[in-house]
Amino acid sequence: MAQTVIVHLLDEDPILAELDRMPEPGDTSLLILDPRRTDGKPIRYLSDGATSVIFPMHRVSSIELFPEERAKEEDISFYRQVEKR
Repeated sequence: MAQTVIVHLLDEDPILAELDRMPEPGDTSLLILDPRRTDGKPIRYLSDGATSVIFPMHRVSSIELFPEERAKEEDISFYRQVEKR
């Protein structure tokens, strides 16, 4: 089961994504699934429709983990209520 995380890359905005497994100490890369900005928008430097990305571990500064309940709250989409006149 995938776990929702926030991946912090060097000199880039954080990425909200899913991890199938936690990286091991000897891993040289990190595979993330469903990458998006923390506000849910697409990441500017990824091609449209990219569903997974492999980053070299030397680019990853940290990974934030959340309890399952908090992860569900992160997936709530934002909406704008339009006032009718």
